[in-house]
Amino acid sequence: MTKVTLRIIAEETGLSKFAVSRALAGKEGVSETTRRRVQDAADRLGYTRPSRTFQKTIGTIFDEADHINSEMNVQIQNGLQSEAQRLGYSIRAHWMSGEANLGSFLDSCAALLVVNVQRQSTLAKIRACGKPVVYGGWVDPLEQVDAVGGTDHEAGVAVGRYLHGLGHREIVYVRGDVDLLGRRRRLHGLEEVVSATPGMRAYNLTWDEHTTFTSELDKIIANGGRPTAFFCGHDNLALAAYTDLLSRGLRIPSDVSVVGFGDCSAAHQVSPALTTVQIRGQEYGRVAVRRLDRRLRNPEASWVPLRMLVPNVLIERGSVGPLNPAGINLAVSKTS
Repeated sequence: MTKVTLRIIAEETGLSKFAVSRALAGKEGVSETTRRRVQDAADRLGYTRPSRTFQKTIGTIFDEADHINSEMNVQIQNGLQSEAQRLGYSIRAHWMSGEANLGSFLDSCAALLVVNVQRQSTLAKIRACGKPVVYGGWVDPLEQVDAVGGTDHEAGVAVGRYLHGLGHREIVYVRGDVDLLGRRRRLHGLEEVVSATPGMRAYNLTWDEHTTFTSELDKIIANGGRPTAFFCGHDNLALAAYTDLLSRGLRIPSDVSVVGFGDCSAAHQVSPALTTVQIRGQEYGRVAVRRLDRRLRNPEASWVPLRMLVPNVLIERGSVGPLNPAGINLAVSKTS
């Protein structure tokens, strides 16, 4: 007996496969009359809906201590939620500060999105659970897992070229007081442009509990550096840059330019508004759900792990301008 497919129902009703699919799934965009006509044809022809016997909960695991990426994590969760709802899944989120209840959470989920979790004991338990997993953020080099993220290295290259095109030749990369993989990759992208461009120079500005943004910038200046642009590894770091540069009597962007990263709330709270690189966190969540959906629907398939990158976007606002041809008076801070 010939299996009844959507194509056969479409031919029977004179509709497209798309309309038939939406009618049978109960989705919007189909009139009630058309929906009844499709359902009647499906029943008459003996159509059997595809079985969905797999568990329908996708879990997300976030590191509760990851305050730096809190806004991005909310975006990821929102994108995951909307795409999961469209595909018929429920969502559970686990914000972990330890491993309490991790086992029961893993048991309750059919698949997982794991975001910026670095604790090795936790990762070992996730691997051992045998569920389809997509990682967001940290993965080991050549680790055979699916991963989704942004284009950090490309962002560094793009910002370097952007600032060079405006005449800037000495750029400070503000890496901050924590060593994060994404910030490292953005720096490497900027350094790639600098190394290939005669006359350009990049400074890696970091500090710790004994130093500050100001003291480290003073060292650059004291050693002859005269940067005219700052690329901040996170939008919150731009707050430190604004405070210091304005205290030195400099104007943004007339005298010095500042670029951020993340398009977080801080980018809209400063004046002038911060030119930044936008993270499309919602797309991370959507891409992860679509990948997990394919794996859940085809559990017997042999899957080659993928690195799924969502391109960042350069958002131009008011904090960047062309190089001031008159030069700037960038002196050591009086508070240093």
